[in-house]
Amino acid sequence: MNKEALSRAAAEARGLAIDAVHACSSGHLGLPLGCADLGAVLFGEGLCFNPAAPKWLNRDRFILSAGHGSMFIYSWLHLAGFKVSGQDVADFRKLHSITPGQQVDETEGVEATTGPLGQGVGNAVGYALYLAETLKLG
Repeated sequence: MNKEALSRAAAEARGLAIDAVHACSSGHLGLPLGCADLGAVLFGEGLCFNPAAPKWLNRDRFILSAGHGSMFIYSWLHLAGFKVSGQDVADFRKLHSITPGQQVDETEGVEATTGPLGQGVGNAVGYALYLAETLKLG
């Protein structure tokens, strides 16, 4: 584990979140700032994914139901190489952007939208059951 690289990535994710949330005067910085190191470890070392094939069946899914903290996922998708540009991150919560926040989201790499706040565990369990049935794992 390259702690220096992960630390730089976490700092970059924090900067992206601060700039984007400030620009739109909406959102919450608690999750993107407080969990930046966690995001660095997850997206830098832990999760198995391929930005060139975002719908790859055997990918790990990162289910986030964070409401106003949704900038967390956008900054990490950008840093991880998904089709989320720096401009897309800067366009957070702007009309017709691919970084709409907690609304319906079709952004590559976003597995689930926030929907009703507090439903992250329910979304994750639903995904696990669906995948188990689809892949006949259990």
